[in-house]
Amino acid sequence: MYLEDTHGDNFRSTYRHFVLSFHTKAQITAEATEAAGAQGKFWEMHDLIYERQQQWNGLPDEEMHDLLVGYAEELGLDTERFAQELEDRVYKDKVDADTQSAIEAGLGGTPSYIVNGIVYPTQQLGLAPARIDTFIQLVMDPPDQYSDVPPQVIDPGKEYAATMRTSKGDIVVELLPGYAPVNVNSFAFLAQDGWYDGQTFFYVDPEFVAQSGDPTNNGFSLPFAGYTCGDEVSPDLTFDEAGMLALYTPQPNGNNGQFFITYAPLPDLNGKFTIIGRITEGMEIAKSLNPTQPGASQSPPDVIETILIEEQ
Repeated sequence: MYLEDTHGDNFRSTYRHFVLSFHTKAQITAEATEAAGAQGKFWEMHDLIYERQQQWNGLPDEEMHDLLVGYAEELGLDTERFAQELEDRVYKDKVDADTQSAIEAGLGGTPSYIVNGIVYPTQQLGLAPARIDTFIQLVMDPPDQYSDVPPQVIDPGKEYAATMRTSKGDIVVELLPGYAPVNVNSFAFLAQDGWYDGQTFFYVDPEFVAQSGDPTNNGFSLPFAGYTCGDEVSPDLTFDEAGMLALYTPQPNGNNGQFFITYAPLPDLNGKFTIIGRITEGMEIAKSLNPTQPGASQSPPDVIETILIEEQ
């Protein structure tokens, strides 16, 4: 495989099942791969099932058992043992445990990759081996990072504004430390330390959000600052209006430096991301940011010159 060949002894892959409810045959096929794996042919069964999706996709559920036993026979397995283990649901608990761990990790679907505990942003970056390889290299050798969580730089009982000075103009945000004291403090610390200076709005969808806070400008959802903060989701703050400033993380309690600004009411995001502020001035500047996304042949992204934090 490409990744094993590229990273050699530094790379070890571990497969976990993630049974999705709308795939009605996902459970039995997952258990079949485990039954084959017990006889040393996990991947052979996995690949055979995958290659023959057209053969079994429309098959009635009650016929799947015999079909999978037929696959086991093709692979030279002990079919009596395989059939009995499939009938007895020997591997159900293992498959269920894998699925539960995927749900708890906040994975959105399959395939998903977790590298050293960090979720690869499949939806944003796709599955090209070169992109996954770059992600792995960044996880293994990240940019300079802070060694600990930031010191306290704001008073949660006071009011603050953040002025994003961009290549298009200023965007002023009312920060909300009363709702998200830990994450607002983290954002203020990074801004005051110049961490955002020179970064870009690497992803801008005029119907959705503008996103920044990745020093590589690739959209990798890594904790580049070197630490993470827990979620601070308040039922009193929602994405029911445009101009909300929130932190982006692909998994629970992984807030770091990445943030996004909403361009429209996005109620589907409610309860999923920590809101740390709302735009009070410069929404027209935010809307003028160049539509772009990571990748070749895209419009050049607009730059954050600096972010100023001021007590009100």
